[in-house]
Amino acid sequence: MSIVIKFFVAPDAEAAAAVAEGGPDGVFESLTFGNFDVEEALIEWEGIFTGRSFEEVLDDDVPETVVDPDDGEGPLVLAVSGTLRYALCTAVEHRLAEVSRLWVAERAADGEVFDPEIAVWILNGLAGLARAVREGDENLYCWVA
Repeated sequence: MSIVIKFFVAPDAEAAAAVAEGGPDGVFESLTFGNFDVEEALIEWEGIFTGRSFEEVLDDDVPETVVDPDDGEGPLVLAVSGTLRYALCTAVEHRLAEVSRLWVAERAADGEVFDPEIAVWILNGLAGLARAVREGDENLYCWVA
């Protein structure tokens, strides 16, 4: 199964929800990735950045589902938590590399092979989007199909 993941910047949840069916391309600035469980990744990244367990982050209802029009059978939009967004926008390069390494190790512990260079590339890209959000009044979202 192929998964398309697009992280994007939008002014609010209503605007983010409006792109659920077609995706953010042509509407909002976005980064495209694929083929990993983004909901799990958002929880793991936040846990690694904050030192909290997967269960503690999950108990905070992270990630928040903005819209899921087909009840898990089609595209959905998730909100990146403010905690993760802040961690990404303030992280220096070596911290992003460390979080990437720890995330790859977590995936390996679950039997999933993830390229370390791709992990760094993903988190560096997200950090760039998060920094753009910090400078404006927008938020970071994720469209998944």
